[in-house]
Amino acid sequence: MEIKNLYTSVACNRTPGALDWGQDGLIYYAACHAISVFDPNFHGSSKIIQTLSGHKARVNTVKKLNAHSNETSVDLISGSDDATCILWNTRDALQPIKHRLQGHTKGITHVAAIYQHENLTVATGSVDSSIKLWRNDGQAFKCFQTIDLKTSFCFALKFLQLPGSECLMLAYASDNDAINLCTVSNDEFVPVEKLTGHSDWVRGLDCVEDVDSEDLLLASSSQDSFIRLWRISKREHIEAQKSFEEFSADEDIVLEERVFSVTHQGSSFFYALSLESVLQGHEGWVYGVHFHKQGSNLRLLSSSIDKTLIVWAPSESGIWFESVRVGEVGGGSLGFYGGKMSPDGRAILGHGFQGSLHLWHQDKADDKLWTPGIIVGGHFESVRDLTWEPEGQFLVTLSADQTTRIHAGWKRDDANESTQTWHEIARPQVHGYDMQCLCMLSRYRFASGAEEKIVRIFQAPGNYVENLRQLCGITSDSEGDNILKTTPKGASVPSLGLSNKPVYNIEAERETKHVKDIYPEHYFTPASMETPPTEETLMQNTLWPEMQKLYGHGYEIYALAATSNGRFLASASRATSTEHAKILIWNTATWKIIQKLEAHQLTVTQIAFAPNNALLLGVSRDRTLSVFENKVTDDGDCDFQLITHTNKKTSVHTRIIWCCDWSHDSLHFSTGSRDGKVVLWGRDESAAGLYASQAVIELKGESVTAVAFAKQKIEDDRYLVATGLETGIVHLYAVRQDWKLLVKIDHSCGHHLTVKRLAFKPSSSKIQLASCGEDNLVRIYDICF
Repeated sequence: MEIKNLYTSVACNRTPGALDWGQDGLIYYAACHAISVFDPNFHGSSKIIQTLSGHKARVNTVKKLNAHSNETSVDLISGSDDATCILWNTRDALQPIKHRLQGHTKGITHVAAIYQHENLTVATGSVDSSIKLWRNDGQAFKCFQTIDLKTSFCFALKFLQLPGSECLMLAYASDNDAINLCTVSNDEFVPVEKLTGHSDWVRGLDCVEDVDSEDLLLASSSQDSFIRLWRISKREHIEAQKSFEEFSADEDIVLEERVFSVTHQGSSFFYALSLESVLQGHEGWVYGVHFHKQGSNLRLLSSSIDKTLIVWAPSESGIWFESVRVGEVGGGSLGFYGGKMSPDGRAILGHGFQGSLHLWHQDKADDKLWTPGIIVGGHFESVRDLTWEPEGQFLVTLSADQTTRIHAGWKRDDANESTQTWHEIARPQVHGYDMQCLCMLSRYRFASGAEEKIVRIFQAPGNYVENLRQLCGITSDSEGDNILKTTPKGASVPSLGLSNKPVYNIEAERETKHVKDIYPEHYFTPASMETPPTEETLMQNTLWPEMQKLYGHGYEIYALAATSNGRFLASASRATSTEHAKILIWNTATWKIIQKLEAHQLTVTQIAFAPNNALLLGVSRDRTLSVFENKVTDDGDCDFQLITHTNKKTSVHTRIIWCCDWSHDSLHFSTGSRDGKVVLWGRDESAAGLYASQAVIELKGESVTAVAFAKQKIEDDRYLVATGLETGIVHLYAVRQDWKLLVKIDHSCGHHLTVKRLAFKPSSSKIQLASCGEDNLVRIYDICF
C-alpha cells in the first residue's frame, strides 16, 4: 500500500520574517507549528514538497543559510513561541533536526546566523527581553552570551562580517528608534556604535557588500515609513571626516561619518560609519528590507503595510531610486509583512498580512513588466471542517480564519496526470465570525455554520461556474447550465455587513445610479480565469451570494449534514440541555423546520446521513449516539424515528464521542471517542432495528477526533476506514470483524496537531483521502494498493 501526498494547502504565519527564499530555488515559510517547503516552479505552477515538524508552538521566524555547502551542516534556522530555536538540515530526510537551542523563557521572534569557515554563530531574540548568542562547542551548541534588553523587545537581528577582517558585528534593533552595533571583544559582543535617525521602531535590517567597493551597506526599515542606508567603510586610521558644521560655504558638502575601532586576533582595524541615503516611497510601516545582489547588479526590496513592495536600485551617480512597485490598489488586504527576491532576481515574493503569499514574475520580453504568478495558499487558522462536492470535482474547506475556500485540480491542456496541481480556486464566504461546520447540498450549493445562531445557505454565481469549467475541464452539467441562465454573476460584501449580496448586471447598475451614488457598493469584477486566481482575485471576485438564512437554534451552530440528494438538511448547536441539543431537520425546498429530533443532553458533535438517505446518525458530548430512521419513503417529506440510543450501560464509549461516519452501503457506521476507541457498529440480528458494536479497537492514550469510510470495499471484502487522532496521526484500517492496521500517516507527511475531519473522495476510480486539522493544513492523499 502506497500513500502519496497529492496536495497540501496552508498559509504563512502572520509574523514578520516568517519566510525565506533559498539559493536552491525553494521557499521556506512558517506555517502554524511547522515549516513548509515549496517549489515555486513546479511544472509551471507551485507545490508544497516538504513539511518540517519539530516545534510545539507557532513558528515565528525562518532563516535559510545559503553560504555553506557542506551536506551535513545546518542550512535552516527557525524560532518559535515554544521558546526554542531549531537548527535544521533539510537535505536529511530521516533526521532533519540537528540541534535544538533551549535557554529562553518565552517565545523567540527573531533569529540570525552566520558561518565563519566551519563555525556557525547564531543569535536569537526573544519576548523575554533578551538576545542570546550561540556557538557550536564540538558537537553541541551552547549559549556563550546573553544581551539583556531590560524591558525592551528585539525587533530585528543581523550579523555582518566587517570588510578587511573576519571580525563579526551584530546589528540589532529594539523598541526604540536606534540600531545597536556590537563587535566581538574577549569572546563577547560589546557595543561600539549606535545608529540614530529613524523616528519610530526599526522593524527590518539587511546588509550586503557594495558592488563598487569592499564597503558594507546596511539597510534599515522603520515604522516611520522611511528606509535608511548606512555605509560601513574600512579606514587606515581613526581620523574621521569633518561634520557638516565644520565645512565652509565654498567647500563641498560631505556626509558626516563616525569612526570606531575593533581588535581581532591581535590586530586593530578602523571603520567609518556614514548615512548613505534615505529612501521615501512608502506610506505606512515598512516591515522588511531585503538586498539582492547578482554580479554588478544591486537591488533592495522593501515591504510595507501600505500594500506595496518596492524594488530600489542605485543609479550611476549612486542615487537610489524606485525601479519597480508591485502590490495591490484598494481591496481588502492589510499590506505586507515581508518580501524576498528569487535567487536570479526575476521574481518577487510577498508575505501578506493574512498569511497569503503573493508572487510576481519579471516578463522575459519586457524587463519593466511584472506579472502575478501562481502561488500556494491556504487557511491561516485551524481548519475545522471539509466536504467533497458530490462528484468529487472539488473540495470545500472551512476555518476559524472566518473563510470558506474551494480547492480543485487545475487541468491544463498540455499537462498529464502526474503534473496536475491543485489550487484554491474560490473563496465563497468571507465572514465576520469564526467558521465551524459546512455541508454540500449540491454541486453549486452549500450550507455553513459559524459561531453564531444562523445557518447560511450559499449558491454559486455564474462567473464561478464558467471558471470551474475552464480550470477543471468540466464540459457541462444541467445544474451549471441553469445557474448560468438565472443566477447573478457574482457577489460582494457591503461595508460593515456579514451577508454576501448578489451582483447582477454591473454596467446597468452603474447607469441607473444617481450622481451622488457614483461610488460602487461592491468591488466585484467578472474575470475569465485561464490559470488559478491570485490572492486579490480570491478576496474580491470569487464570493458566492447568500440565498437564505435559517433561524431556529438558540446557541452557536456546531454540526451540519445533508442527504445525498440535498432534500433535507440537519443542524445542531452548542447545548447544555436537552432542549437545545435537539437536531433540527430542514426541508431545503421551503427552508422550514419539519422535525426536531430529541435524543441527547449535550452538544451534538457530528451528524451524518447514511448514503441511502433513510438513516441519520448523531454523536454527542454526553457520550451517547443515536440513530434515527425515516419511516416515510416520499422524497418530499420525512418522519425520522429514534431506533437506537446508547446509554451509560450500552455505550462502548466512556468519554466524549467526537466523530462518526457511515459505510458506503449504509449497513455499518463507525464512531470515535476521546477514550481512544474506534467502534464499528452494525444491525443487531437479535433485536430488530437496533445497532450493536461489532468490532472495537482501542488506541490507549489517544483521542480519536475524525473517522471516515472509503466509498468502496478493498480486498477480502473489508471496509477501508481512516481515523484521525488528536496528535495529528492518521491511521488507515481494513475492517470486517476486526481492525487491521494498513498504514500510519505520521507527522512527516501528515498533520502535527489535532485532525479535525477526514473525507474520502466520492465517484473516483482512485481512492483519495482529504484531511484537515488545527495545524491549518488541508491535505489530499492518493492511496494505491
